[in-house]
Amino acid sequence: MSTSIFIDGAEGTTGLQIRIRLEGRDGISLLTLSEADRKDSEKRRAMLNACDIAILCLPDAAAIEAVTMIDNPDVRVIDASTAHRTADGWDYGFPEMDPGHAAIVASSKRVANTGCYAVASVAMLHPLVSDGVVPADWPISINAVSGYSGGGKKMIAGFEDANAPDPISDTFFAYGLGLAHKHIPEIVKWSGLKTNPLFVPSVAKYRQGMLVQIPLHLSALPGAPSPADVHDILASHYEGRRFVTVADLVQGDSSPRISPEGVNGTNDLRLHVFANEDGSQAVVMGLLDNLGKGASGQAVQCLNLMIGAPEEAGLNDLVYL
Repeated sequence: MSTSIFIDGAEGTTGLQIRIRLEGRDGISLLTLSEADRKDSEKRRAMLNACDIAILCLPDAAAIEAVTMIDNPDVRVIDASTAHRTADGWDYGFPEMDPGHAAIVASSKRVANTGCYAVASVAMLHPLVSDGVVPADWPISINAVSGYSGGGKKMIAGFEDANAPDPISDTFFAYGLGLAHKHIPEIVKWSGLKTNPLFVPSVAKYRQGMLVQIPLHLSALPGAPSPADVHDILASHYEGRRFVTVADLVQGDSSPRISPEGVNGTNDLRLHVFANEDGSQAVVMGLLDNLGKGASGQAVQCLNLMIGAPEEAGLNDLVYL
């Protein structure tokens, strides 16, 4: 028996990639609406209530509205927007977050897919805060760079189409400088922090790939943990997981060069710990494809768990669009 899936917003960057990864898969039936019918609220409502699982790839307000349209108690939802990531009654769509969390996702009726910056930040901070190495009220800084596809269709057009309404000629720019990025509440809740991190995101002139860095003054932390302590906590936490891996500790070696495009085309999140020679400072780094583990790949991984499919189904070779 196949599982019927309706992607509400399948025309956007995330929705399109999810659809491509699900097309032709055994056991999955994709329900679709014509362009005209997508604008008909009653036909959209009917489709949302006819499917087994609805995947919402919509702006926040539209995602909230879509959920209110679902009155069939058997319909399960994966929401790829920001709208429900800190909401009561929704499970966080990061299967590797804790032992047993994949089972929570598998049985969930409402899954809030992770944010791209947020999943890397939570993956690094949650084990360290839970273990007590980083106090929950510690002042944390997060620096990150993403490919421009993370900005959606408008930003993609700005970089790729010289005739776009808002062409972008910059090779790099920082943004979110009001220090109130929409991923901050999600990072705080799921990392276990009690205070907002200082989060500075940026965009560079390449299509996809993301690098997220958290610098730590280890000598100032309670107990002055060593770089090996930090690395061991992360490695132990994610041991045996398919899509989150921890690279070997690098200490006192200034030669590594980490490209934000290093795991593009995968659903991987690779964590690194780099430290200076005396072990007083470290940088914890997360590397991911913002369209993979940071968006559509993560949603498909959650879907696989929810329908009892192999967790890696459709995720071995992600696509570039």
